[in-house]
This record gives sequence, structure tokens and C-alpha cells, in this order.
Amino acid sequence: MSGAAPPPMQDRRSEPAPRMEPRAYAALDLGTNNCRLLIASPTARGFRVLEAFSRIVRLGDGLAHTGRLDGAAMDRALAALKICADRIRRRGAPHVRAVATQACRSAENGADFIARVEAETGLKLSIITPKEEARLSVAGCVALLDRDCDAALVVDVGGGSTELSWIELCQFRFDPDRRPPHPARLPIKAWLSVPIGVVTLADRFPEQSERRDQWFRAMVEQVKGEIARFEGARELEPVFRAGRAHLIGTSGAITSLAGMHLGLERYERAKVDGLWMTRQDCEEAAETLMGMTAKERAGQPCIGPDRADLVLAGAAILQAVQELWPCARVRVADRGLREGLLMSLMSKPPRRRRRARRPPQFAAGGPSS
Repeated sequence: MSGAAPPPMQDRRSEPAPRMEPRAYAALDLGTNNCRLLIASPTARGFRVLEAFSRIVRLGDGLAHTGRLDGAAMDRALAALKICADRIRRRGAPHVRAVATQACRSAENGADFIARVEAETGLKLSIITPKEEARLSVAGCVALLDRDCDAALVVDVGGGSTELSWIELCQFRFDPDRRPPHPARLPIKAWLSVPIGVVTLADRFPEQSERRDQWFRAMVEQVKGEIARFEGARELEPVFRAGRAHLIGTSGAITSLAGMHLGLERYERAKVDGLWMTRQDCEEAAETLMGMTAKERAGQPCIGPDRADLVLAGAAILQAVQELWPCARVRVADRGLREGLLMSLMSKPPRRRRRARRPPQFAAGGPSS
């Protein structure tokens, strides 16, 4: 028999409590140009980002000419989606919403691609309507609205479409100390989806080295023609003419313009998101870009080679909106659809979870069971 004393009894009350992982929500947006993922946990005022991922996949390459998603483009998107699925699994996020927008909406083989995504990644993508896309983009930008104005126009420039949402701020009361309201309760007066984005516009108007002013102007007029026919927001025109409204621009092209305007040596979201620019600032940034070659634009730290051939199309879309709905100020948003998806997920009452007999599958609309 050993003479060693038994180990002392441990007081369990002195042991630290096990660390609880934050409840995770995941929002995935597969657009015409980008694949973006945001994983976050809820807080009193909104959410805390746990992980973010973004990759340019150009799913809509050639779509305007063929009406179909290209094989290489689908492979690029699938590679990015597999990374997203892996990150969601590693985080153990039971609350997932994954959506696809204009490219999958308009492509003949869009539904087939969605089925392939589920088979190869487990992600269940839902193709949302333009109306829901516009509403979710507004929801993601609520914190950037200037409540001293009477109205705002949120412009979400995508790869395959542009969503415009007119908001009556005089009817909107939002407590900044509380989480923003559910997207369905936002005071959107009117909305419009134009089937033109940076990818489709660049495809229609290949860049010209000569007569660049005419080339850029042709893009502006193409977009203006689509927007000018819309009558749903006419009663807000006096508010805009009186200078009591502002724009919010959300897109990679607009954030690139803002980064170049600031002269950033590398892109910094903290300096770009929420930045106020004047209309003149926007026009001067576009003029600077017009004087550059595609190679020079690719060398700009806030543009890079992936957006070098698209950023001027984005500037043309913003220019068209500003000519039709003039505002002295534009607020830049490095946020939008993903954040709106998160807010819609987090505002749902929690569901009682049943004991799972197998690993949960990713669900497009909310918690899996």
C-alpha cells in the first residue's frame, strides 16, 4: 500500500465557469459580382461581427449576352461558397440565411445552379425578389440615415441590378440605443429595381480609349433612361429640390470611389463607412478615374485589378441617380444586404430547438431543426 497522500479535493465553486460561445447568425449574399458572408452575434444595439468573408466571383460574366450562367463563373462561385459553408460549420451557426440575387434571378439555368450549390456545399440558397433585396439593403443602412433630413434615397449598386429606395424620414423614429427595426417595418415610400449593375453596364459598353467622355456619358444616359420612367416617388421631388434629402450609396464601386477620394494607401472600412461626400467630390473622383488607364486603376489600392474595369460603370450609375435626384450630400455605406439579412434573422423570436438526430443542414430562411 502506497504511503502517498490522496490528491486534495477540489472546490468546484472556485473553478471558472465554462466559456460560452456567442450565439451565431450567418448571412450569405451571392450577387452577380461578389460572394459575401457575415457571421455575427446579437448585441443590444445590433450585432458584433465574428467573421467576415468577401470574394469577387463574377457570377454574371457573359450573362447579358447569353442569358445563362457561364461554367467557369459557376465554378468560381462554388469555390467561394464552399469556403463560406466551411466557416459556418466551424462557427456552429444554427441561424443561417443564404440568398442569391440578380444573376440567379435572370439566368435560364439559375435554378439548376442553386440545386448544384446545395448538393455540393449543403447551403440552401433562396433567390430573393428585387423588392426584398431593396428592403434588406435599406435595413442594413439604417444607422447611416441623417434624421435631420426629411427624406433619403438609398442606392444599392450591384453587379446585375441597382435597387433604389426612397425613405420618408419625417415618419421614421429610430432609437440609436436599440437594435434597428425589422426590415418589414421600415418607412420605404417607394422602391425601384433597375436591371443594370456594374457588370451588365460594363458588358454593354466596352471601355474605349478614345472619346472617353462620350463613352461615359452613354452609360449615364442608359441608366437615366431606366430610372426616369419611374413615377412612384414623384411626390418626394420637392423635398429633394429643396435640399432636405440625402443619398446613401452602397456598393463596392462607391466605396472604391470614396477610398480614392480620401487618398488611402490601403482600403480602411472604418474611414470609408459613414463618410459624407459632396456631389462635387463624387464627380471629381469620376473625372480622376477617367484620366487613368485600366492598368493604372488596377494599381489603385482601393480599386485593385478585380474592380478596375467596373468602377467607372459604378460611377456612371451614381452620376445618373444624382442628375435625376440631386442631393448635395452622399453618405458612403460599406454595409447593406448582408447586414439587413442579419437584422431580419435576429429580430425573429427564437424557435424551440428539437434534439437533432443528424447534423443540421443549412437553411435559407432561419434556424434549422
